[in-house]
Amino acid sequence: MAEEASSGITFRPVTEADLPLLAKWLARPHWQEWWGEPEEELGWIRDMIEGRDTTEPYVLMIDGTPAGYIQMWRIADNRVEPWLTEAPWIARVPDDAVGVDLSLADGERLSRGIGSRALALFVSDLRARGFVNIFIDPDPANGRAVRAYHKAGFRPVPELEGRTGDVLVLRHVEDSQ
Repeated sequence: MAEEASSGITFRPVTEADLPLLAKWLARPHWQEWWGEPEEELGWIRDMIEGRDTTEPYVLMIDGTPAGYIQMWRIADNRVEPWLTEAPWIARVPDDAVGVDLSLADGERLSRGIGSRALALFVSDLRARGFVNIFIDPDPANGRAVRAYHKAGFRPVPELEGRTGDVLVLRHVEDSQ
């Protein structure tokens, strides 16, 4: 993944050595509010780094220091149960679509523009790799995340409104920042 020198934001693949750090982050209150049970989430990340899941997990770095987690998942690879029942919208997007998820490690860094800058950079890297249809699916009650995603260029998908269960499906729109 690319580096943006002016922001100091980089991404590096998650390794086995990162799992204890991720376990600590997953247990933090601002993660617990929006992510699943820490041990289950950690198990999925382990599946990713061991090649049993096509999701690409990354540690978000700021000036060389771990500062968050970001991942890219291929939506078509997740068109299986229980995901089709839990997130039926994944059957309604293009086959080449990818989803992204992001969380900053420290609650003190929230609402400072870091997440939106990191997400915009990550999406830029994805576009450079040829990905066109990029989605994110926050809980609509997570206003802080929805605002950050909007700043990063994500917009609601009109054709999916009312068909996404308990998430707000947003698609990245190039040059919308």
